[in-house]
Amino acid sequence: MSLPYQLLIFDWDGTLMDSVARIVSCMRQSAIDCSLPVPDTKAVHDIIGLSLRTAIPMLFPGVSATGVEEVLARYREHYLHLDTTPTPLFPGVELQLRTWRNSGYQLAIATGKARAGLDRVLLETGLGPLFASTRGADEARSKPDPLMLEQILEQLDVPVSQAVMVGDSIHDMAMAQALGMDRIGITWGVHGPQQLQAHEPIVMVDSLEQLARYLSSIQDITVTAEAE
Repeated sequence: MSLPYQLLIFDWDGTLMDSVARIVSCMRQSAIDCSLPVPDTKAVHDIIGLSLRTAIPMLFPGVSATGVEEVLARYREHYLHLDTTPTPLFPGVELQLRTWRNSGYQLAIATGKARAGLDRVLLETGLGPLFASTRGADEARSKPDPLMLEQILEQLDVPVSQAVMVGDSIHDMAMAQALGMDRIGITWGVHGPQQLQAHEPIVMVDSLEQLARYLSSIQDITVTAEAE
């Protein structure tokens, strides 16, 4: 049976993993450690998905290059060793990813995480073998630059028309939009429907189940069109 896409590309934080609260907590504590103004929750939400070296100067305007490295070091210390805020996968993520993969989809990750952090969470969750390709911001350029998507498409030899980006942030949507790639906004992460809609996703969904139903519905349309 024909699938509507060959490749489903996912963001990680706020899309597959419920890590937003931990990111906010660690960034706020890092600001305290470095004697910088403490950003509010919305400000941190707005930089989630960007690489940390891109995000930190946005959160702390005027911070020096040395200051960026100090915040980065404190953030990593809090995230990896000090902060105890839970970061579970969203309910149903593993089962749904396995279902899609068994149905014939290739799966990929395009994230603002660095490679070391991405490898760590893929190992901890056991999801690594499900993904045909993964890219972190330090292997390409920070979102919304589409380079990481271009790299994934080239590696897997998939045309842009046969891939879709699934993410929770405007940075995910803008990245795919810049490449002319279909994009699906999910509303359980950092940005709400109104912000996501500005980047013209093909659909917005409120749950993984709704996403699965949508893909099934357009699969049925594809099959019907091929039969005519």
